[in-house]
Amino acid sequence: MSENKEPHVAKFVYDFTEGNKDLKDLLGGKGANLAEMTNLGLPVPPGFTITTEACKVYLESGAEPAALRDEVSAHLDALEAKMGKKLGQADDPLLVSVRSGAKFSMPGMMDTVLNIGLSDKSVQGLAQQAGDERFAWDSYRRLIQMFGKTVLDVDGDLFEEALDKAKEARKVAVDTELDAADLKKLVARFKKIVKAEAGRDFPQDPREQMDLAIKAVFDSWNGDRAKLYRRQERIPHDLGTAVNVCSMVFGNLGPDSGTGVAFTRDPASGHQGVYGDYLQNAQGEDVVAGIRNTVPLAELEQIDKKSYDQLMQIMETLENHYKDLCDIEFTIERGRLWMLQTRVGKRTAGAAFRIATQLVDQGLIDETEALQRVTGAQLAQLMFPRFDDEAKVEQVARGIAASPGAAVGKAVFDSYTAVKWSRSGEKVILVRRETNPDDLDGMIAAEGILTSRGGKTSHAAVVARGMGKTCVCGAEELEVDTKRRRMTVPGGHVVEEGDLISIDGSTGKVYLGEVPVVPSPVVEYFEGRMHPGADDADELVEAVHRMMAFADRKRRLRVRANADNAEDALRARRFGAQGIGLCRTEHMFLGERREMVEKLILADTEEEREAALRELLPLQKKDFVELFEAMDGLPVTIRLLDPPLHEFLPDITELSVRVALAESRQEPHENELRLLQAVHRLHEQNPMLGLRGVRLGLVIPGLFTMQVRAIAEAAAERRSAKGDPRAEIMIPLVGTVQELEIVREEADQVIAEVEAATGTRLKLAIGTMIELPRAALTAGQIAEAAEFFSFGTNDLTQTVWGFSRDDVEASFFTAYLEKGIFGVSPFETIDKDGVGSLVKAAADAGRRTRPDLKLGVCGEHGGDPESVHFFHEVGLDYVSCSPFRIPVARLEAGRAATQSTGSDHR
Repeated sequence: MSENKEPHVAKFVYDFTEGNKDLKDLLGGKGANLAEMTNLGLPVPPGFTITTEACKVYLESGAEPAALRDEVSAHLDALEAKMGKKLGQADDPLLVSVRSGAKFSMPGMMDTVLNIGLSDKSVQGLAQQAGDERFAWDSYRRLIQMFGKTVLDVDGDLFEEALDKAKEARKVAVDTELDAADLKKLVARFKKIVKAEAGRDFPQDPREQMDLAIKAVFDSWNGDRAKLYRRQERIPHDLGTAVNVCSMVFGNLGPDSGTGVAFTRDPASGHQGVYGDYLQNAQGEDVVAGIRNTVPLAELEQIDKKSYDQLMQIMETLENHYKDLCDIEFTIERGRLWMLQTRVGKRTAGAAFRIATQLVDQGLIDETEALQRVTGAQLAQLMFPRFDDEAKVEQVARGIAASPGAAVGKAVFDSYTAVKWSRSGEKVILVRRETNPDDLDGMIAAEGILTSRGGKTSHAAVVARGMGKTCVCGAEELEVDTKRRRMTVPGGHVVEEGDLISIDGSTGKVYLGEVPVVPSPVVEYFEGRMHPGADDADELVEAVHRMMAFADRKRRLRVRANADNAEDALRARRFGAQGIGLCRTEHMFLGERREMVEKLILADTEEEREAALRELLPLQKKDFVELFEAMDGLPVTIRLLDPPLHEFLPDITELSVRVALAESRQEPHENELRLLQAVHRLHEQNPMLGLRGVRLGLVIPGLFTMQVRAIAEAAAERRSAKGDPRAEIMIPLVGTVQELEIVREEADQVIAEVEAATGTRLKLAIGTMIELPRAALTAGQIAEAAEFFSFGTNDLTQTVWGFSRDDVEASFFTAYLEKGIFGVSPFETIDKDGVGSLVKAAADAGRRTRPDLKLGVCGEHGGDPESVHFFHEVGLDYVSCSPFRIPVARLEAGRAATQSTGSDHR
């Protein structure tokens, strides 16, 4: 092991009275918020937090910091003095919980151990002090179960099986019906399991229990499920976790005790009200695990009105203090309320938009802060289709609407199968009685999650909301049999693994078979078919409309569309596009026109080539007239022909077979033979790096000038019709300024000819795509001949990395993501260090040469939320993306312009 590299910090341990909510980096989210609630005077059990810096030292060196043990001892002494009893004291034990708490919430991904300090001796003292022998033995069995699984790596199913057998022996359904004698026997059984599986006895020394639990929490930062969750949520791997040591309060002391989770607003819808779950005579893990079904939080008013009223006041205090939806964990111990945790709560996409606008209306936040409360990824979720209300459906159950969306897939009953089938291209729904952190792989792979137990605060619900996955929880009518891989629905119908089911996370409804979907109301709003403020307007649409208005007022980046025809252009305009950033003219020559381009490429004589060009010119002109009309008054950037050559040539294998068959039958085949010879001559091993782009325009005389003429004539025609065409001509795949200069000289001549012939003054900007590393590195030279740059980040990513996108994504990207080499595919989010550095360097160099150089991006990165922020930072003028991603880019451009380092609502 390497030597300890202890950071220069004053200390590694902070009392809850010392921190505050702004110290998340040091104390983690849980510790910082426990300190904040303590400072607010709320009833928080005393305790202390071990910092993330201590965890980092441990993870880097393999040993805890030398000073940590003494600091923990000092804080434990102070805690014992405050509580008037010592950890594990035989006659009146102080018990503590040891819980993880990273900067960003990672629900269920790291470890927790409750009731530390119980032993064979202290359990007797706890029973005497509490006046409840059953409670003491129940607490002891929980400690051994959690400690065995978390700290000693014992298979948790062994404890569950022993608990099930104890209930079967007594013929009871739930563990609360086991008496003290039953639990005492269960403790003995649990201790034997620990001895057999861990090779050691359960530790009786309370300090050893605490030290081992702290170490286990540190280790859980690098557990498989924690690493997977961080990759999924894009949480950095080097943050480490804090550890919170908190004096225990007990919700399992009888019917006047309990535990619960509350939200200051509904995390699924955003509506205000009383939302949460409560469970009498239970500890906190029982609620989130979903093992016992809870009651709605509103029922606490009848169970314990004093605690309920106090909780409502605290919830209002916290929401006003944090100015956001708060997620709260609490325990009631014999009628006394204790606050165990608060955090800014995870929420669905719809709730995020509603809550942001509600808080603006309440005056708690302004528009700038509201934009930091929503994301482009959430907006994209809201644009997904929903189930058709008019469809004939067979509803078989209804659970709790935990995370919205319409999910259809084959039922699978374990995480392994979900991953396996998903990788084979199947859409699956993961069905479980309840999920636990070990199910994370399957939850990521599935279209949706369905459980028969648990509520809105169960593991399945919380994790699904965080990931934006459709989830229905607590569908109690379903009998889920994971061993036989089936579930039985009311009426006796059996759903076997592989059967299609549909779940609606917005209503909690479960259907047999595949339910058809219809467009989301948010898409209908962007399409202009639903109007905010109308009597029948969806309140979610109203919230989205307001947030988009905020973003449009704040953003600097303009947003254009990648569109190749008038239909796409009109749709893009409805979605808020401010022009076309990329019209791919090669897409205009697919289908029936493909043969025309083939004739041009294969022409042997100048006459043949000119005939082919004459045939293409009017078709191109018509295309551009329609495009300019659709985008009248807005810029339209037209990329000249840039196909990999093979896309317009006959398949060499098929053509070879045709020639061979004709020869064997002694049939005429002169044309096919001539074509085959031409295809052989032009055949390329790697067409993406071959004769395409500007190279094609230079090698085939007249090709680019024909397109420039069509653009110029179309612009002139629109001007004569009182239109306002704003065409920009983009030369693709330029690697050197000389290429651009030659094409530009020819283009300028053609434009002058059209101006003279039509008597129309045309202002046609000429620029280039920057999609090769050499172009980026020589951008200062290229800018001498270019009026604009548009970064083609798809090809730039391929050429920088040496990747062929079509090949590598299927072959090894999955392995690279799993191994952490990629946090995300570089084709999805721009590689800032590599590709991004070339974009920045080219932008800077280009503007040094030509200060008024217009800069944009037209790869699909232009619609990726994280990439949009990067493009804002490096000073581009616009991004361009597919029509359906335009709203996302608009929103993220607004967020980028108002980005606040103090806001992070992961």
